[in-house]
Amino acid sequence: MSNDTPIQYGEVTATYFWDDGSGINGDTGAPASGEPMQEGLFSSPSWPLGTEGYIVYEGEEYEFFIGDRGPGEPSHDCDVLLDIDGKTFAKMMGTEFDESSLTVGGGNGHAEVEYYITEWGDGAGTEGAPHPFMQEGNSCEDAVSPIPEEAQAEEEQDTSEDEESQDQESEESSDEGSDEQAAQEEEESSEEAAAPTEESDDSGVSAETAANDLSGAELTGADSGMLSGTGLLTLALVPAILVAVLFVWSRRAAGAHAGAADNDGKGLMAESNGRHSLGSLLDKLRGRK
Repeated sequence: MSNDTPIQYGEVTATYFWDDGSGINGDTGAPASGEPMQEGLFSSPSWPLGTEGYIVYEGEEYEFFIGDRGPGEPSHDCDVLLDIDGKTFAKMMGTEFDESSLTVGGGNGHAEVEYYITEWGDGAGTEGAPHPFMQEGNSCEDAVSPIPEEAQAEEEQDTSEDEESQDQESEESSDEGSDEQAAQEEEESSEEAAAPTEESDDSGVSAETAANDLSGAELTGADSGMLSGTGLLTLALVPAILVAVLFVWSRRAAGAHAGAADNDGKGLMAESNGRHSLGSLLDKLRGRK
């Protein structure tokens, strides 16, 4: 809260209170805002309920919000214009707050403080200079002063630091995005370089297609060679086959005719007498001459 920009500043005399509805030590009842009594809940005779800010006492800051009305009669001459909760007041005085008697030890019940309003509340009350309790037409103008330059300078510095931090985060995010993009582009380039490419000539035939065509042509040539060799082998074997056929035929011609029987009834198995041999045939031919 102390880092918020002050919208009003002043110096006032303050006292303390603790109204929790117990009725102890002049307790007038629960806070008017409906919020439970607590540390940091201050009371003002006129500022809107819910107003936020902080006070400075002997160089120390203490945050507050307005949650109740008071002081009553001590504010009538603009003498005491702020009530501080007993626990915060005890910390300011460097003493203890007595929970049983609702009093602050040390005997000191008043303090001169600087106040800074950082945000007006939306509850009942009047913004600006405080006025005595139940005296709206009697403003205590002396309770408002120009905001110290150091308070404004601190706020501007905090704002500047926040903006610089945001700018730095944006730049870092931008740099990270650029690095990631560059890394991705480099990876894509590496993948493209590693991928096999097909080189094509002017005719549109790729190197891979040409290699496949060449393999097919070589295979066809190899088959043609095998067929040519087989044809030559066949031609070479034809005469040998013919000779073998003639040989078999001549041997058969030298034997018995089918169905011819010898004296033993062996038919084809009978031995030939040679009349049908190739030699007998030649003799007959010579005789005819």
